[in-house]
Amino acid sequence: MSIFSKVLDPMRERLPLDKFNLKSMVYNKKVPQHKMKWAYYLGGLALLFFTIQLITGLLLLFYYQPTTEEAYDSVKFITEQVPGGAVIRNLHAWTSSAMVLIVILHLLTTFAMKAFEKPREITWVTGVILLFITFGFSFTGYLLPWHQLSVNATKVALEFIGVVGQYLPGEYSKIPHQIVELIQGGATVGQETLSRFFAIHVVILPLCIFAFLGMHLLVVQLHGMSKGVDKEVTVHEKFFPDFLIKDFSLWAIVFFILFVLAITIPIDSFFPYPLMEPYNPLGSTPEGIKPEWYFFFIYYPMEILPFWIILVASIVLVIILFLVPKIFAGTSRKTLAFLAILAFIYFVIMTVFGESIVTLVKGGH
Repeated sequence: MSIFSKVLDPMRERLPLDKFNLKSMVYNKKVPQHKMKWAYYLGGLALLFFTIQLITGLLLLFYYQPTTEEAYDSVKFITEQVPGGAVIRNLHAWTSSAMVLIVILHLLTTFAMKAFEKPREITWVTGVILLFITFGFSFTGYLLPWHQLSVNATKVALEFIGVVGQYLPGEYSKIPHQIVELIQGGATVGQETLSRFFAIHVVILPLCIFAFLGMHLLVVQLHGMSKGVDKEVTVHEKFFPDFLIKDFSLWAIVFFILFVLAITIPIDSFFPYPLMEPYNPLGSTPEGIKPEWYFFFIYYPMEILPFWIILVASIVLVIILFLVPKIFAGTSRKTLAFLAILAFIYFVIMTVFGESIVTLVKGGH
């Protein structure tokens, strides 16, 4: 076998471009029917949420002003003066949380169903990258309203990056601080920070997600739906039109729920008013500053454990995520499902009860 065959054959297996046609990717595509078939709809929901984020985000851009003097007032103007502005803003915020949750669930079910195994490694790796991009959207978008909560929470997050320098030797210890200054654009969070976060949120991350989402959807369609279970699947459903009709029906139901939430429950109602006041750089930091709920799984353990443990665990987790197809190649779906359930239970416990756990542990000492 020539060196070209050794390189090209694995690539052809993972990117079977001979199937790049409507017949293979749409009309002949079939969806396995089994107890985990509901998981096949999660990827579609993530795509729906991203589409809503894109449309509502573009609408918000018509009025939002990315300056420290005008950001807060422009958001207030959108919410109180622009016809339908409050609904659009709430829909953007609600969908942001929904997208994070559904992408996490999608990753966990993909892991449990072993949909990362050969030749679907590219599907998995692009999915992991899309997860990090989703968190990037949430982190950068959090600062844009420029109120007390968003600015002070961003400061806290950037401080954690700076702390990493304490655990690096020699000149390397300066790198985290240099990264923080690069992100901030200066010694502290200010106009340069807002400008950078705005550019990342509305330009850089959208370009990244279009690239990786395009590759992700392409390989999913080329390889079709994974079997998903250990036993042999004998019953299948046509992707077009049967599965697509159910998929779009679910989209309609979920969008209706989100729209009702956007109309009836303002996203700001979950926070005490002082946290929603315009940011005052000369004032003291108000009580209750913490990141969005989807960062609690790492935030609350930081309150209990030494920082170096969280740092090492985070690095190891990221490495494992990217190497999942290699590490878990011979693992049974039963074991994978058990690990996925454990991860989800941990995420739920930290999200819902994290603050109580921190209080209990610190109170005990």
